[in-house]
Amino acid sequence: MAKLQRAGIQPFGVNPAGVDAHFNYATKLGFNFPLLSDPDRAIARAYHALKDDGQGIQRTVYVVARDGTIAFAQRGAPPVDEIVAVASNGKS
Repeated sequence: MAKLQRAGIQPFGVNPAGVDAHFNYATKLGFNFPLLSDPDRAIARAYHALKDDGQGIQRTVYVVARDGTIAFAQRGAPPVDEIVAVASNGKS
């Protein structure tokens, strides 16, 4: 988290669970970033994070630059150093 913050990146998570479930989950695991609720999967659909079944979510990491452009996009859980390096250089 410190590396992301030093790079000026504000992480957040998105998944289809409800707000109450997110609060309980984040509290239990001690998350220090917001979780957004996407019950109709509109965000997941827009960012191509749905699995082939149209319901499941494939972990996908995006960095959206301050100007709204996508600075980084990758499925899975890429290393934080890779995210920071690419996002800092403005490359995708």
